[in-house]
Amino acid sequence: MDNTNVLKDEKIGKLLWKFSWPAVITMVVNSLYNIIDRIFVGRGVGDIAIAATTVAFPLMLILIAVSVLIGVGATSLISIRLGEKKPEEAENIAGNALVLLILLPICISVIYFLFTDPILAFFGADAEVLPYARDFTNIIMAASAFGSLSMGLVNFIRAEGNPRMAMYTQVTGTLINIVLNYIFVMRLGWGIKGSALASVCGQIFSLVWVLSYYLLGPSLLKLRLKNLQLQKNLVISITAIGFAPFAMQLAHSLQNTIMNNALMTYGGNMALSAMGIVGSAATLLFMPIIGISQGAQPIIGFNYGAQQYDRVREVLKKAVIVGTVIALGGTCALQLWATEIAGLFSYNNAELTALTAHAMSVFFLMFPVAGFQIIGSQYFQAVGKPVPSTILGLSRQLLLFVPLLLILPRYWGLEGIWRTPPIADLLSALITGVFVYLEMKQIKERERLQAADSRKVTVEKAAEKEGYPVLKDQLQTAEHGGA
Repeated sequence: MDNTNVLKDEKIGKLLWKFSWPAVITMVVNSLYNIIDRIFVGRGVGDIAIAATTVAFPLMLILIAVSVLIGVGATSLISIRLGEKKPEEAENIAGNALVLLILLPICISVIYFLFTDPILAFFGADAEVLPYARDFTNIIMAASAFGSLSMGLVNFIRAEGNPRMAMYTQVTGTLINIVLNYIFVMRLGWGIKGSALASVCGQIFSLVWVLSYYLLGPSLLKLRLKNLQLQKNLVISITAIGFAPFAMQLAHSLQNTIMNNALMTYGGNMALSAMGIVGSAATLLFMPIIGISQGAQPIIGFNYGAQQYDRVREVLKKAVIVGTVIALGGTCALQLWATEIAGLFSYNNAELTALTAHAMSVFFLMFPVAGFQIIGSQYFQAVGKPVPSTILGLSRQLLLFVPLLLILPRYWGLEGIWRTPPIADLLSALITGVFVYLEMKQIKERERLQAADSRKVTVEKAAEKEGYPVLKDQLQTAEHGGA
């Protein structure tokens, strides 16, 4: 069934809700993979295991970056092609993306297994943490293609107007991860290896589900063999549009690597474990906002392709409002219950709980502006403008965050690490505001030209009907909004 008609006709508020709530649930549930791992290994293995998953996290972000590069890049193109009524081209894009989602993670995994210990040491593992980090990460990397495929392909379901199916795919995989984490870690005593294996099993199930939807289910797009041959122009287009969120994830990985090493320098394994818990809370807060932006993406992309700019502007405005409300609510919750949240991960370690609670109270001070920053930057990705999207995506995590992270701890020690995020959040939101303001001015100019063209056509048709020639001054009057 063609679900794309609703993208151009249905009321924006209803449409944004329809697309966003499944995306929000999908992203929150997806974030639970890492959070559940840390809760179970923290309680079933110990605080050192939380530090190990924190070390592994930058490498996992690189895999996520690949999924985002291909999945989001292809999704933006698919949404635009569907808006242009070109379903065959959309399927060709999907087929090329499928191949890339298999090849790129495998290449990364090969590099990892050739240099396992140096890579983990680079990400912050010392002699105590390294064995745990190796046990966890080896399993994740061995199954890297499964995770990338399931994460990348689920975006296509959302692009064709079926966000609920995308949600079901992620929810079922995460539920399997939770159940198997309990069985493998708490009941069978497989430790940190059991937690990694539970995550992989959840990813494999999600992949089987999404492939069955495309191969056997009622999907609008189909994965066809003829589209699995890589085409240079499509690969360039996919990676160009997906580069902004890809670079953002790589910057996030670099940011975490630098942070892990700074934490080891100024606070040791205790600070590294605390950051693992803070990072889980941050992921849980970021994901609903990213879900809102993902729900808005196909609506913005379709209407932008259809030149319905008033709807594009309305989607952006409402998405920013909702994202800001979510960010504000999450910040209040963390400020009120920081100790209780930290205690979920740490079993009978009052020192770690206190350190984590303090870190949270500082880390999230300026988080309410994140809703605008994230949705504003991903707007440019949705309309196929990779350059501003890349700049805005990198502004917080690389251009601002990393320099601050290198400078502030020199003066404030460990406290400087906790103070880096709120400063970066505020500055990046200001930069995003400038870009969005200029973009809205361009859209208003396009609407003016569009209206002028429409009036010219009306004048010409009226003249043709009445049988008299169109005068030059009549066209000029029409261009400037006259009768």
